[in-house]
Amino acid sequence: MPTYPWRMAPRGLFTRRQLRAKGLRPGGQDVAAQILWRSRYGGTRLACLYRITLARPVRPMTPARAAALEKANRARRTCPACGQDAGYVLPAHLGTCLPCADNTALAA
Repeated sequence: MPTYPWRMAPRGLFTRRQLRAKGLRPGGQDVAAQILWRSRYGGTRLACLYRITLARPVRPMTPARAAALEKANRARRTCPACGQDAGYVLPAHLGTCLPCADNTALAA
């Protein structure tokens, strides 16, 4: 697979995020190339590149998809301990809203 250094990919190859910014998606095509670079935190990072000529338009949001997305986001905000919508995505390491986590910590 062709591999390029950071910012050296030829024209016509884009990452998923770059395609999305243009209103496109890979559309089932295989990865055309990759970019490798060193992370400042150690290790090597990788980004897959796709051909823009084979990219397809992003599918439009349907009412059913919007409802499913809203339901999933509501579940991420609902505390299992008190059942309230916290108004924010619950921290995964706590598993509850902050007030319930504080009450659990005080009781222990």
